[in-house]
Amino acid sequence: MLNIVLFEPEIPANTGNIGRTCVVTGTRLHLIEPLGFSLDSKMLHRAGLGYWENLDVRVHASWDAFLDACNLRGAHAGSRLHLLTKKAQRTYAQSTYRDGDYLVFGKESSGIPERILAELPGCCERIPMLPDRDSLANRAQWEAHEQELHAGAGDNAAASPLLQQDICGNFIDPDDYRISALNLSNAAAVVLYEALRQTGFPGMEA
Repeated sequence: MLNIVLFEPEIPANTGNIGRTCVVTGTRLHLIEPLGFSLDSKMLHRAGLGYWENLDVRVHASWDAFLDACNLRGAHAGSRLHLLTKKAQRTYAQSTYRDGDYLVFGKESSGIPERILAELPGCCERIPMLPDRDSLANRAQWEAHEQELHAGAGDNAAASPLLQQDICGNFIDPDDYRISALNLSNAAAVVLYEALRQTGFPGMEA
């Protein structure tokens, strides 16, 4: 069985859609708190339709609680984690997936925290996408908005653990930040189906 992990998800419809995908593929869903919604949310259940009651879902109080509950500590535990982030060098298609692996996706607004990425650089993967200049006709407006958001960061950016890792080539240059991105539920489906293909899901044999 494969596992999808949502780190502090914020939008109930995304989680509901991912839950449906998990049910029809026999995948377990892990939710790491705090959640941006109640598990009783109507939007969550509307997106999940009638599938939610059939979902194998586990809720964890924190990232550390998740690691402990799933026995993901130790030297070899990290090889079972796949952290999906725009800041990785390796793509998801270059990775090898095994039964029991965990596909981790960050919150919609900010992704997986940098401290986690920096602690597990070998687990980071990205989904290839067109650069902003090719995918966003209004990229200048987006870039201006991003600059406003980051203007208040000040010297905090210099303390980023990603800058410390980048010299080793583990991450793409954080200054080359990409605005365009897939919807969370689409990203989860893209990576999950590659993992299912590699692990012999019925009907996807090579």
